[in-house]
Amino acid sequence: QVQLVESGGGLVQAGGSLRLSCAASGRIFSINDMGWYRQAPGKQRELVAAITSNGRTNYADSVKGRFTISRDNAKNTMYMQMNSLKPEDIGVYYCNAELRRKFYPDWEVIWGQGTQVTVSS
Repeated sequence: QVQLVESGGGLVQAGGSLRLSCAASGRIFSINDMGWYRQAPGKQRELVAAITSNGRTNYADSVKGRFTISRDNAKNTMYMQMNSLKPEDIGVYYCNAELRRKFYPDWEVIWGQGTQVTVSS
């Protein structure tokens, strides 16, 4: 089975930095778009940043200039560098990918299990 595994979350002081990683594994044929979502306590899950297979990026207004999304297609891995972190960035960050499994014709959307980001004041 295919899966996405996030890493890099943790506790950081306001103004600090974290780098999240998302590694896709399994019988994967190809990966199209990927993205990072976050869910703060009591709030809906929101898109933070997205990146296409060709490297085109898009960011939520709240993180523009602070976060940078990237990917390494050879490793089926996506990253997000988060700088100048604020308490409002607290939440569980989820990796998302649209992919196709080997020998299977349908595209599917896969989610990771999430990694916690906590920012202290």
